[in-house]
Amino acid sequence: MTGASELKPVVVTRAEERDGPLSSELKSLGLPVLVWAAIRVLPADTAQLDEALSRATSFDWIVFTSRYAVAAVTARLSSPPSGLRTAAVGRATAAVLKQHGWPVDLVPGESNAAGLVAAFATSGFGRGAHILYPASSRALPTLAAGLGQLGAEVTTVEAYRTASGAALDVDDCRSWIARDAVGAVTFASPSAVAELESALGQEDFARLLGRAPAVAIGPTTARALTERGYTPTLAESATLRGLARSSLHAVQAGPAPQRGRAPSQ
Repeated sequence: MTGASELKPVVVTRAEERDGPLSSELKSLGLPVLVWAAIRVLPADTAQLDEALSRATSFDWIVFTSRYAVAAVTARLSSPPSGLRTAAVGRATAAVLKQHGWPVDLVPGESNAAGLVAAFATSGFGRGAHILYPASSRALPTLAAGLGQLGAEVTTVEAYRTASGAALDVDDCRSWIARDAVGAVTFASPSAVAELESALGQEDFARLLGRAPAVAIGPTTARALTERGYTPTLAESATLRGLARSSLHAVQAGPAPQRGRAPSQ
C-alpha cells in the first residue's frame, strides 16, 4: 500500500476547473489532482426547452439526471409550477435542486437511469404520466425508453450540449502516462470515457488504464469502461464525494492488471 506522502495524482476528466467540486473533494482527502477535462458542457439552443417550460403545467413530472440540466431549467423557472412533480437521478442532483428551492418528490435508491425507471414502476407513477426530460445532447436513450415502456409519454428536450474537451493538452497527458505518474483516473460520465480515449488514442488510453485504476461514478459510466475491456472501481456512492473517497482507496491499493480492447486496424 502506498504511503500518504507518495500518493500519485488523480485525474479528473469531467468538465471543471482546477478548483472545481471533484478536484476540491480529492484535495480534501490529501490527493494531488490533474485536471484533464475530456468534455466541455456548453449552452444549447434552448428553443425547445423554452417552449416546453412555457407549458410546464401540462406535464406531471420533470426528471433531472445532472446539475447542468438543473441549472438550465432553474435559470428559467425559479420554482416548479403547481402540480409538477420532480424526480432526480442521484442524491447529488437532488441536492442541487434543493439548493435552488425545488422540492424533490422521487430519488431512486440506485443512482442511474435504470434505477429511476424502476422507481417509477414500483410507485405506479409511470403509466399515463406526461414527463418532461431536459437532457444532454448526448443523453443515452435508457431513461426515455424505459419510462415509455411503462406507459409514460416522455418529452425529451436538449438543455445543454456535451462536447469534446478542446483545451485538453494531450502532449502533457502523454508525458504523465509515459512516466507512469498517474494514481487513478476518475470518470463521471460515459462521454468522458469516450472522449478521453478518442483524445489519447487507444494505445495511450490502454497504457494509462493499464497502470492507473479507473474509478466510475455509477454503473452506466462503469459499463462504458467494461465494454472497452477494463474493470473499473465503482464509487461507493454516486456522488462526487463518493467518487473521491473511492479514488483514494484505489490509489492506496495500487494498480490492477487491465487488458483493454485491441486497437482498431
